[in-house]
Amino acid sequence: MKKILLTALTLCLLQTAVPAQTTNLTFLYINGSNNNDTKMKNWYINGVKKLHPVLKEKFEQNQEIKAWTEKNSLIIEEEPQIFFWGYDSKTDLDFVKERLNLSKAISSLLAYEIRSLLTQFMHDAIWVQKTHNMLPILDGLNDRIKEQANNGQNVILYGYSAGSFVTYQYMLYKLPYIKFDKLFAALNADKDIIQLAHEHPQKDTCLSALSYEKGNIGVITNQGHLVLNQDKEQLKQNYLKMNEITDKYCAPKGYVRGVVNFASPVPLFYSDMADPDYEMTFYNKYLYKYIIENGIYFLTVNFREDPMGFPTSDNLTLKEIENLADIKFENPTGVVYDNSGVWSKRPAIFAHTSYWSARKTFAKSVVKSFVNGTKFYYDKNYQNKELDKKEKKSEVL
Repeated sequence: MKKILLTALTLCLLQTAVPAQTTNLTFLYINGSNNNDTKMKNWYINGVKKLHPVLKEKFEQNQEIKAWTEKNSLIIEEEPQIFFWGYDSKTDLDFVKERLNLSKAISSLLAYEIRSLLTQFMHDAIWVQKTHNMLPILDGLNDRIKEQANNGQNVILYGYSAGSFVTYQYMLYKLPYIKFDKLFAALNADKDIIQLAHEHPQKDTCLSALSYEKGNIGVITNQGHLVLNQDKEQLKQNYLKMNEITDKYCAPKGYVRGVVNFASPVPLFYSDMADPDYEMTFYNKYLYKYIIENGIYFLTVNFREDPMGFPTSDNLTLKEIENLADIKFENPTGVVYDNSGVWSKRPAIFAHTSYWSARKTFAKSVVKSFVNGTKFYYDKNYQNKELDKKEKKSEVL
């Protein structure tokens, strides 16, 4: 009788036990320059399809990453997903090509060939960098990520070449790192606006939601300044609607797990971020704080032979960043890490397009960046060893 009761009890427990919830982790790949026709789109898609299984396998084999995915109940999706913006630049590129053909009759052959090469490789990067071209792309990408989030899916963004502009701008414009009290104080808003924000707090928002076209809290100028709406009553009314606007136009909080930029020329095209008088530098500071405090991984991985792969920054400790940016991290868990010295064993002329052919090397380097970046921030012994290496290297130089 006891055995029968024990068996019945066991069956009941098995039926009522709730299995551990797991969430799919999407690797979402974003294309770069020169992907604006069918041939080059197929080249990019085929490259991603070859890379993704290798990258997924390297992630799943690494013990540190395995512990991270298990802790967060994440399972990497079998199939890669692609956000493709290449066709958006085609109309402008066709215009440039028409002028290029006109120049063929009046230029030397060498000048024409150089001009043609620059058009092929640089047009899309310059095109997508322009704010009026970039913003609709960011809205489309955000809609895609929100669809994923509605299905409970998390995402890591992989930005290739000029696609790294898209991932960087996505974080800058779409992550909800802006606190209204700090924003209004920094912009010297009127006392009654600051009082309204104190009495009716709204959730943290993003730069995109503040814009004239969306929340109409203000206008972002070409110099990176946010000018508050000068109609005070309208500003108050718009402010009280910001929770709804934030939900509509900002990234869903907690679903963007990381960004991996590769073959990235971000510093070449966004060097104005080094200017302390450029107001976007103010927003970058709080974006950095959001990344670190929300467990996001922002990695840059470049082949050392890649002439377009620029290091984003020197790797600094959290304490060094706090001192430089005059901010304080609370419960830091995220990582910002650059690994631009990866040896691909490819000639410089081919290195920029070899991340697919050298996929094992690249995948291994992404995993290494994930692991070493974490240790550099949160393992004191490892950090000290790396700082010693850096100091010895600087003495030699």
